[in-house]
Amino acid sequence: MYYIAGLTSILPSSTQTVEGLVVFTTFRQFQYSLSRTRTIATVANAEAGPVCVTPTSFIGKIITPIHALSIFIPPVTYILCVTFNRFAQPAWMQRMSLPDTYFKHENKVGLRVAACAATFMVIRFGARVLTHLGSQWHLIGRREKSRIVQTGPYAVVRHPLYTSALIQGLFFTLMTWSYAPLVGLGITTGASAVKVLVEEDLIMQDPAVAEEYRAYMQRVPARLVPFLW
Repeated sequence: MYYIAGLTSILPSSTQTVEGLVVFTTFRQFQYSLSRTRTIATVANAEAGPVCVTPTSFIGKIITPIHALSIFIPPVTYILCVTFNRFAQPAWMQRMSLPDTYFKHENKVGLRVAACAATFMVIRFGARVLTHLGSQWHLIGRREKSRIVQTGPYAVVRHPLYTSALIQGLFFTLMTWSYAPLVGLGITTGASAVKVLVEEDLIMQDPAVAEEYRAYMQRVPARLVPFLW
């Protein structure tokens, strides 16, 4: 039994149990992302046609692989290393642990478990984003039957899928209690900032939706973070 923030809670007492929970949560998020992406890609191709316009610049061509790798490499590395190390972080990973100076062991465990729970909320948020995005999903480019999505999360920020990825990166840092994910998160943040500019440039080159998107940009000025950018 641990006493945290004035509440008595039952939390995992074994380090292996905590790492196992983090591995399960990370794997579930990774599995869902791949499964949902495959499904929505099929729907998008059927309903809105294939991607007919893609970036032609060097940056435009490489930004999507960089963005994808920065999102997927940290969790895949964690899952493999911890699982094959019998659900314990290997020594090199432990050397990158967040400081414990200001946290008791039970508080740290509580934060890690809370981050796991919050991750499932992010998964639900991502599902909602994809539901609204529907046939307009793509890695980067413009589909034959292009339209502007402005409902749900898209009424708050213009690129909520990237916002979701950034939030997940923060939670993953707490889940693993390590500085290591911050490296990937920094790359993801920079790649997201570049990618949204490339995507919006492609949209503005489409005369069929350019005016509508210009009005949408005025109504929803935030690209990734409300009130900031």
